[in-house]
Amino acid sequence: MNILGISAYYHDSAAVLVQNGRIVAAAQEERFSRIKHDYEFPLQAIRYCLAEGDILETELDAVTFYDKPIQKFARIMETYFSTAPLGLESFLQAMPLWIRQKLWIPYKIEKGLAQCGVGCKQIYFAEHHESHAASSFYPSPFDEAAILTMDGVGEWATSTIAIGRKNRINMVKELCFPHSLGLLYSAITYFTGFRVNSGEYKLMGLAPYGAPKYVDKIYDNLLDLKDDGSFRLNMKYFGYMHSLRMTSSLMEELFGGPPRTPESSITTREMDIAASIQVVTEEIVIRMARHTREITGMRNLCLSGGVALNCVANGRLLRENIFDDIYIQPASGDAGGALGAALLTWHQIKDNPRSTNDHDTMEGAYLGPSFPDEEIEAYLDRNKYVATKFEGADWSNEIAKRIADEKVIGLFQGRMEFGPRALGCRSIIGDARSTEMQATMNLKIKYRESFRPFAPSCLEERAADYFDLDCPSPYMLIVADVKKERCLVAEEDKSVPFDDQINQLRSDIPAITHVDYSARIQTVTPRTNKGYYDIIKAFYDLTGYAVIINTSFNVRGEPIVCTPEDAYRCFMRTEMDCLVLGSYLLEKSEQPDFEDDENWRDSYKLD
Repeated sequence: MNILGISAYYHDSAAVLVQNGRIVAAAQEERFSRIKHDYEFPLQAIRYCLAEGDILETELDAVTFYDKPIQKFARIMETYFSTAPLGLESFLQAMPLWIRQKLWIPYKIEKGLAQCGVGCKQIYFAEHHESHAASSFYPSPFDEAAILTMDGVGEWATSTIAIGRKNRINMVKELCFPHSLGLLYSAITYFTGFRVNSGEYKLMGLAPYGAPKYVDKIYDNLLDLKDDGSFRLNMKYFGYMHSLRMTSSLMEELFGGPPRTPESSITTREMDIAASIQVVTEEIVIRMARHTREITGMRNLCLSGGVALNCVANGRLLRENIFDDIYIQPASGDAGGALGAALLTWHQIKDNPRSTNDHDTMEGAYLGPSFPDEEIEAYLDRNKYVATKFEGADWSNEIAKRIADEKVIGLFQGRMEFGPRALGCRSIIGDARSTEMQATMNLKIKYRESFRPFAPSCLEERAADYFDLDCPSPYMLIVADVKKERCLVAEEDKSVPFDDQINQLRSDIPAITHVDYSARIQTVTPRTNKGYYDIIKAFYDLTGYAVIINTSFNVRGEPIVCTPEDAYRCFMRTEMDCLVLGSYLLEKSEQPDFEDDENWRDSYKLD
């Protein structure tokens, strides 16, 4: 049985193919279209999934869309009517999109499948948060678990509590629009000058540079928080119900000035606001989790929705020991909704059983396209690019040597990751011991803000040597502290210039140690990614350190690379030293002159 899950028309469109309950393929449309956070119908992602599943000129058993557009449209219309005439400008922008696209999903699906040469027996529509819940519970290793979903908004729900048992999910409780933790965090993201739906992780990374001096103001003015984690927002401070701005003028009075202009200098105010909203967010998540445990009685928790990508809050939740174990969907945003929609159809609608073992069924999130050496070799020969082929231990040893020499390496191998994190198949890697590597990667490779931290990839069996972490973190979704014995005792002086704070030496692995002595950790095993594990193991054998830097293989404003051509272009546009394409290693100094559009960065919208 072939079931296709689709998410589209809001942000991060994606397609997922489930065959007889197994996740065969999953990818975001942005990776193919090269438009970051592409929200259009995921035609290219669907084509990839069908090809990966060897589905040609046949009928899919089912296609499931990740939410219910009619219910969402009803909520939007009700919101406009309740705030009229304030929402006229927003209404005039939104309605053409609904009339042209979002109310015609069945037709769009049938047309898209026809373009791919396949048909479909049945089209289903899942509720948005039901899709999120399914995306985390069904792939999890738990036979039963509580499920907590938190994001901006689906149809009406903004957060939900559910119970998963065997192949069934029962929704228990929900918090409804306009009261939303995701929209609260996005509103502050907007106010501090970052892009909504893509800049939230920047706000999270900025938070440790500030002091939480606005926490009381937020509690006193922006929301009324209850013991069970539910809350009501004071909508006088927010504009998202009736305007194209996330916040109102009252927010400017509260924080002593207008929103930061995007791309302008970051001030102490923005750092303190970021620190404050992070504290509030963590408190809401903890209260919701405690209430979830109380009303479900479950020992394990599954987490999904966009807020589940707040890895600092995840780390705090883990340390609170509210649940025995926590599973977080690596594609927790809207892209993961496509996965949940497909699995919900297989298990709940078609009533197929699920089996569990000691690990999840996400295959390490390596569910995208791969490119065999033969195809890579043909690409290199066709373009006369200079490369050396290495195999076996020679391959990992050569890469490890270059990391130890503080070279920056673009790593392209295996299947592309599903979700927002690069996990060692479409990654840029470097030496975590380097005192210069964070600045080099941010300014010369990624072309992004200097304060942005980098994540470590660590051999799972050695993680406890470096971090206060006693569980696996395969998807880079948990923040934990660097071990105290590795940290340098230095009193943080937040009165010094911002750049000086960033460049302070904090540990013996400074390139991945954030300003608060924390790190967003990926633990690596040979079961899920042997090639990446072998590189880190070879680096460990060479240096005695079982940890390296891992950041996504892209530059600011560009999606993560998908193809060898994407990878080579990014390699040549930046100051990366080496590129690994499958078994082939390329040195920048040996490549022919690269002709490129001098204004290539203008084609990408800054995220």
